[in-house]
Amino acid sequence: MTHDEVFRDPQKTIIDFAFDDAVADVFPDMIRRSVPGYEVVVPMTGLLAARAMADCEHRLIYDLGSSLGATSLATLRALDTLFAEADATAAQTRIIGVDNSPAMVARANKLVDDDRLTFVEKNILELQLAPCGAVLMNYVLQFLPPAERLGLLTGIRKKMDDRGVLIVSEKIRFEDPIEQAQCEAAHLDFKRANAYSEIEISQKRTALENVMIIDTPEIHNARFKAAGFTTVQRWFQCMNWASFLVRP
Repeated sequence: MTHDEVFRDPQKTIIDFAFDDAVADVFPDMIRRSVPGYEVVVPMTGLLAARAMADCEHRLIYDLGSSLGATSLATLRALDTLFAEADATAAQTRIIGVDNSPAMVARANKLVDDDRLTFVEKNILELQLAPCGAVLMNYVLQFLPPAERLGLLTGIRKKMDDRGVLIVSEKIRFEDPIEQAQCEAAHLDFKRANAYSEIEISQKRTALENVMIIDTPEIHNARFKAAGFTTVQRWFQCMNWASFLVRP
């Protein structure tokens, strides 16, 4: 795992954050040190998605915004763990990881050697979904234009098996200013505890300011319902980071 030093040195001009080669090189270290609960959310996402496949007609899973494929790989491991060789679920399930970053997709394809998993380079807003049993979106929706989010989720619902599952993990914000301030302070301390300097924290925050737009849990819940989903469960939360289990 390459150590993240993308924002270590002072920069005269800070450009908007992008998932380029520099970020792809250090991404596992960056996200582990930046996102509280990441190391719980990824394997649990895999387990929840794999379990849903047993009840679904369509044995296809999409990992949207797949980056280096950690969630896809966790799902493959969960399929193999949960279902014995006599059960066709693990063998028949296919996963398609989709990301618009050439650097991420190139590296992901080098890391994987399993015919059940394919990574493709594409903007998920332009993706034509096939009928599927699960869609996974870990820390992705927050990087999409807010006006495009409902349309994406509506399209997912239309193609999803009625027994399927959507898992969305996001940074969230709170209407209560005290709660918001407390969570933001704790998140800063989390990054400091993971050896990020003040200049690294400050410069990355500036780089993300215009590209990472955060919603409240209430906005997420209302959007899921507007897209046609009926059940929303916030199954995980660590301060201002949360994951939603959403069902048709």
